[in-house]
Amino acid sequence: MSSLLRKDWVAAACFLAPSLIGFAVFYVIPFVIGIVYSVQDRPLDGQFVGLDNYAALLRSSSFRKAAGNTLLFTAVSVPLLIVLSLLLAHWLKRARWLRHELQTAFVLPLVVPVASTVMLWQLLFDWNGTLNMWLHSFGLERVDWMKSDWSIVVLAIVYVWKNIGYNIILFLAGLQSVPQTYYETADIEGAGKLHKWRHITLVYLTPTIFFVTLMSIINSFKIFRETYLIAGDYPHDRIYMLQHYMNNMFQSLDVQKLTAAAALMVGCILIVVTGMLALERKFRSFMD
Repeated sequence: MSSLLRKDWVAAACFLAPSLIGFAVFYVIPFVIGIVYSVQDRPLDGQFVGLDNYAALLRSSSFRKAAGNTLLFTAVSVPLLIVLSLLLAHWLKRARWLRHELQTAFVLPLVVPVASTVMLWQLLFDWNGTLNMWLHSFGLERVDWMKSDWSIVVLAIVYVWKNIGYNIILFLAGLQSVPQTYYETADIEGAGKLHKWRHITLVYLTPTIFFVTLMSIINSFKIFRETYLIAGDYPHDRIYMLQHYMNNMFQSLDVQKLTAAAALMVGCILIVVTGMLALERKFRSFMD
């Protein structure tokens, strides 16, 4: 027994067992049960109906609206977040005298409770909020931000503000890991700033960009808390997300549509993650 415990894989399994058991009990097993429910006509003593629940889900106009809004939000907010965080990280790398103070400021949104930050956004974008008071003072009409098409812009701003600090830290670590000798060689050969950025910085930063993009896409599917606290159960059509749809199905006890929607969302995320990892592997083999 003592010789068995000395083996690395046994020791690793013992240390990982509590986490793996908890992950299986609270995530894997419920998800598998949800998959089973999604192919039955009812949760208790249900009959197998195949993909009928998925077909009914795809015919639902509310689900299509939620899926379209979620994809639109991800397609717009994730590239915006990546570009802004990369530019700020590059600027922070040069501004050494402000780096530590600004790093703390950018990370603060990650540790502040969501309810507290949402209250500030409500005060800013409410009908009688600060932004509308500024517009009124300049003689402009007030805008009902959360009950118009501007609501998705507000949500994108909240998402970027919430996640930009984490991405900046990752990009800053990636920028600092680029060998300085390549820059020195490029300077000797007379390369310009754009040439160095494209052929040195961007090349060695590509693995970090893949990881940051992957995490940003996953976080874009977790914007439900902010949207729910700002706009409630039934927000404006422009910010009616998949999580809203599933939350409403849960409240109406429509377990079949709920589990089918959850399975489709997980499937889409897995496809994106698999594609990103495949691209990263191809890039690594190209670099090698």
